[in-house]
Amino acid sequence: MASAQSDETAHLQGRHRAAAIYGTVITAAVIAAGGNTLSTAALEVTVLVTLLVYWVAEQYAALLGEHTHAGRLPNGEQIRASLSSSWPMVTASFLPLVTLLGARLLGATTIGAAAVALVVAVILLIIHGHAAGKAAGLRGKRLAAVTTTAGLLGVAMIILKVLLQHQHHLY
Repeated sequence: MASAQSDETAHLQGRHRAAAIYGTVITAAVIAAGGNTLSTAALEVTVLVTLLVYWVAEQYAALLGEHTHAGRLPNGEQIRASLSSSWPMVTASFLPLVTLLGARLLGATTIGAAAVALVVAVILLIIHGHAAGKAAGLRGKRLAAVTTTAGLLGVAMIILKVLLQHQHHLY
C-alpha cells in the first residue's frame, strides 16, 4: 500500500513540475511578445488570462482524452484532481509577474521590467529542470543536460524578445 501511495505522490509531483515548466515557458513567451508594446498592467493581465485559458484548454483536452472512452465523462473528483494537479501552470507566473511589477515600481521602463521578469523566468526554468532531473535520479552530465535544456527554453524567449524589440531593423 505504501508503495502505491508513494508512486501516486511521485506522479503528482511530476505533474506539478511539468505544469510549472509549461506555465513558466508560457509566461516568458507572453512577456517576450508583449513586453515591448503593452503597459505593465496590460502585460500582467495578458499573462494571467493567457495562462488561465491554456490551463483550462489543456485540462479539457486531457480529461476528454483520458475519460471519454466507452461514452463516459469524467466525474467531479477526476475533474477536481486534474485541475488541482495542473494549477502550477498558472502559479508559475506569480514570481515573474511580481518581479515585473516590482521592477516597474522601482523605476525600470516597461521594456526593462519585462527583461528582468524574463531573467527570473529563466532562473525558474533552471530550478524546475534541475528539480525534475534530481527527482528522476539523474546525476552528472544527464542532470546537467536536463537542467540546461530547461534554461534554454527561457533563453529562447529572451532571444524572441530581443528580435521583437529590434524588429524594425529586420525589414
